[in-house]
Amino acid sequence: MPNAPEKTTTTVWLFATASFLHDIGADMIFSVWPFFLTNVLGVNKSVVGLIDGIGDTLVSLSQAGAGYLSDRLRKRKVFVWMGYLFGSVARIGYALAPTWQWVIPFRMLDRSGKMRSTPRDAIVAEISTRENRGRHFGILRMMDNSGAVLGIVLSLLLIGRLGYRTLFLLAAIPSVLAVLLVLIAYRERKGPDMLIFRGIRVAHWNANLKLYFLLSAIFELGSFSYSFLLLYAHDTGIAATKTPLLYLLFTVIAASLSLPFGKLADRIGRKPVMLFSFACWGATTLLLVIDSHPLVIIAAFALYGTHKAALDPVQRTMLAELAPPAFVASTMGAFQLATGVMSLPASLIAGVLWDTIGSRAPLLLSLGLTCVAAVLLLAVRETGRSQPRS
Repeated sequence: MPNAPEKTTTTVWLFATASFLHDIGADMIFSVWPFFLTNVLGVNKSVVGLIDGIGDTLVSLSQAGAGYLSDRLRKRKVFVWMGYLFGSVARIGYALAPTWQWVIPFRMLDRSGKMRSTPRDAIVAEISTRENRGRHFGILRMMDNSGAVLGIVLSLLLIGRLGYRTLFLLAAIPSVLAVLLVLIAYRERKGPDMLIFRGIRVAHWNANLKLYFLLSAIFELGSFSYSFLLLYAHDTGIAATKTPLLYLLFTVIAASLSLPFGKLADRIGRKPVMLFSFACWGATTLLLVIDSHPLVIIAAFALYGTHKAALDPVQRTMLAELAPPAFVASTMGAFQLATGVMSLPASLIAGVLWDTIGSRAPLLLSLGLTCVAAVLLLAVRETGRSQPRS
């Protein structure tokens, strides 16, 4: 009979493997997504921003709703496997969509599938301690990004032979495997130790947590969709068939560094790593503003990968530790809502600025907002729970 640490490790790796499978299919699509919209469906940058913004906003709404219901019902598993199922169905929809208007409902379904994240992250947060929580979230992000790497490689190998639509159909298969893995292998904990949920209010959050919400929302307002980075590279002269290599570059870096950054945050604290991630994103936008040489573009994508590797596991770790213990999933969901309501205007504003002023305008706006978020982060006090919930 495995002891508690072994059970914890097994659970983390189970969810990490499911995430790996899902991200194979996701990034078979995401690495060519903006070019499917612009080259196949014939949309402009503003419509790309609209579609991506709607999708990103649905991510936040679905995670907020799933977090609330997960705490209220004291059930996590159903939201996880249903999220993977939504993604699989959406990819079939992309393959069959005749116009960009038809893409929108499937994009909404796809991004609603992200409801899996808050209940899954709540499980990981609750079974972890302060000493290993960063590492555990680092494992999740490492496997997320490793699946993305494989998905991008498959996309590069297959897109010329299969075309966009057949590739999208094929991308549905790994998510079906993720659904089966969670359904079969994860046994949800039940018992009297589960806390009774009585609803969550803003009053449950202290000033420290509210400040963390605010700075994250400000940062998100400037953190437009990755689609614009790929389109920017294409506009500087890099062929559409080559831009997935840039997507591959930042994903490989994110996959390689997510776990080290998670471990580093366990050793030196969360804030230094998060500030470093903000600095990497700021440097990314600054490089693209200054020059458009191919080597500069490559360096910018490398910095973007480093930013994602540092931000994703540490942002979740810090949030889990600032959240009230009885409302971890709800707080995570509310956080996604607070940041996600910025996603639609972020991508839409970026697209409009690009079409009306030029490609450097959204980059400069993002740089300014990142500086504001970094200053506010300095005022946040770190905390942490040393023991997992039983």
